[in-house]
Amino acid sequence: MKQLVFSLVLIITAGYFASDAVAQQATTETRKPNIILIMADDVSWECFGSYGADDYKTPHIDRLAQQGIRFANCYSTPLCTPSRVKLMTGKYNFRNYSHFGYLNPQEKTFGQLLQSAGYKTAIAGKWQLNGLYHGAEGHDDNTRPFKAGFDEYCLWQVTTGTKIKDGGGERFWSPPLEQNGKFLTIEDNAGKYGPDIMSDFLCDFIRKNKDQPFFVYYPTTLVHNPFVPTPDTIGDAPRTQAANKQPKGKQARKANFVAMVNYLDQIVGKLVQQVEEVGQLDNTLILFTADNGTNVQITSQWNGQTIHGGKGSTTDMGTHVPLVAYWKGHTPHGVVLNDLIDFTDFYPTFAAMAGVSLGKADPIDGRSFLPQLNGKAGQPREWVLNHYQPYWGRFQGDQYVRNAGFKLYRDGRFFHVPVDLTESQNLTKGSAGAEGEQTRAMLQQTLSLIPPAPPVKGGPKATERPNYPDWRNIVNPND
Repeated sequence: MKQLVFSLVLIITAGYFASDAVAQQATTETRKPNIILIMADDVSWECFGSYGADDYKTPHIDRLAQQGIRFANCYSTPLCTPSRVKLMTGKYNFRNYSHFGYLNPQEKTFGQLLQSAGYKTAIAGKWQLNGLYHGAEGHDDNTRPFKAGFDEYCLWQVTTGTKIKDGGGERFWSPPLEQNGKFLTIEDNAGKYGPDIMSDFLCDFIRKNKDQPFFVYYPTTLVHNPFVPTPDTIGDAPRTQAANKQPKGKQARKANFVAMVNYLDQIVGKLVQQVEEVGQLDNTLILFTADNGTNVQITSQWNGQTIHGGKGSTTDMGTHVPLVAYWKGHTPHGVVLNDLIDFTDFYPTFAAMAGVSLGKADPIDGRSFLPQLNGKAGQPREWVLNHYQPYWGRFQGDQYVRNAGFKLYRDGRFFHVPVDLTESQNLTKGSAGAEGEQTRAMLQQTLSLIPPAPPVKGGPKATERPNYPDWRNIVNPND
């Protein structure tokens, strides 16, 4: 009799654990996937091991590429704000970009999209989107990140710039930051390293929200200049705002830059580890990219070649950025994908992941690459567009369309980019070979569908800032 009772207990217990396992599996299968988007600042493909870098150690990012997908052809704009506005709104810059350092608060962002789909959302890193540079209405509004669709934030340059006398300061050592509406002064963060504060904030957010879908957007402050020591290299030097002054020597600046790239990689590893610790690695898409090319002060060795940073330039060194995707159990293992990815494509990809059908309030310039993340063919683009007008510094506007091999500018310049990274050999009509001429015709047809090139005189004081918000659908013309 005792044996019978014991057997019944075993059967009931086994059934309980089996049903609990089934319930947990069902919860995992029905729960929307988490999304983590990490975007580095001013550093591009030549600085990451999985892309062929010789000067840097990036084992964590490289491991994501080895376990997931390394996209060979992802394109941004050459400068930070145009790229960020394009990425967050899913729109080409000709529709909604008018000022450097400014995201029009009327624009819908991917934060709002995912928030409305039931996600908890957080952003940390560099904001620089309130319109400080031209004194936009509401530039001093510290709730702007909330309004842009983020439940929590820990950001640099929301309502203050880099000038200490105005309450601001640099982003690295003892940085002034704004966190969920509270201003953290230089004194509050004395001796602390900004990237550590921000990444710790995101780790805490992941822990708090492990039981519900979450979206983390991390536009890092690394590795933008000033090029200064990291916690691994600063030693016993004072960790004050004075530590944010970069050295004058070229070699010393490069050494700091290398250390900053390596430290960025460590932070990526820390975030991945945090996701694994809360048991969400199987249900989290992790994306790593960059906003534009590397700072022009930096020269790197890549695949045995010398590469000069191309930030601000429309060459491959300014606009071609890394994109690594890892989603355990979904992304194919160690695949290099040549499909074209445009910064407008992230918004519809996130919508598809969240099970949201895009409506009239959503952008029309992107194409979801969710199928590729699941190992399927999808509908890859035939071209990407760069409508570039920075309204900043010495940089000049330009416009081109390209595929993986060839690039056609509005003024007719035509280059075979993989063999001419510096765009020194303009291919005149008939000189590009059969494939090149066929591509030229396709790209020329595409140029006929898009708005005019941006005005030449487009510096910070530009009086002409044309936008075409209602321009027709040029990516999916049948929609």
